[in-house]
Amino acid sequence: MTQERISAQIAELHEAYLREGLTRHHSARDFAPYRSSALRHPKQPLVTLDDPEAAELTGPVFGVSDVTALDNDLTRQHVGEPLGERITVTGRVLDRAGRPVRGQLVEVWQANASGRYAHQRDDHPAPLDPNFTGLGRCLTGDEGRYTFTTIKPGAYPWRNHRNAWRPAHIHFSLFGTAFAQRLVTQMYFPNDPLFPFDPIYNAVLDPKARERLIASYDHDLSVPEWSLGYRWDIVLDGPSASLFEQEEDE
Repeated sequence: MTQERISAQIAELHEAYLREGLTRHHSARDFAPYRSSALRHPKQPLVTLDDPEAAELTGPVFGVSDVTALDNDLTRQHVGEPLGERITVTGRVLDRAGRPVRGQLVEVWQANASGRYAHQRDDHPAPLDPNFTGLGRCLTGDEGRYTFTTIKPGAYPWRNHRNAWRPAHIHFSLFGTAFAQRLVTQMYFPNDPLFPFDPIYNAVLDPKARERLIASYDHDLSVPEWSLGYRWDIVLDGPSASLFEQEEDE
């Protein structure tokens, strides 16, 4: 499958969305340009648990004492300095009314500056960085704010089709008051030339919703002689909600 064909499929689906005239942020889970979704998306109804609390008892438990002060600095987790462009990413987790969501566990994972994950299944020929694992977490404060210091990730190939490359991005996971209340999304960087070619980014049909996935460069957040600053707020629900990966169509 060529990039030309994938791009044509993306254009066709976006045009169909516009013709519908309906508010539909997400594409169908079997979004054709995202080829592996045809195999991975759920095809059966969700299973109803007779005892939801029993599921909670078998899942991980996170508390304030499990998150240390250094967990949000991905550049200080090893003996040496990681390679790449150091960045600070910060923002607020908000509800639909703009109120801060406090005590939220926010986790991130990402590729290194060369576009490679520290994972055994990532075997593309880009160098690993022994001083960068690409994992971090923190708890939101009283204003709902999170902050991470990390390295700007590189683009990487992902074999969805011929010459397929993912735009630079950071994965975000947010936990609510229980383990089953988990939301996962991706944060992108402004002006990435790969946006028009990426089926995952373009699976978000609403242009305004896609824009909400892109962080803003904020020079006031940049630390002299240290890091560049990006701001990205996460809205959990409502008309301005951030787009999250979903298991079922709404």
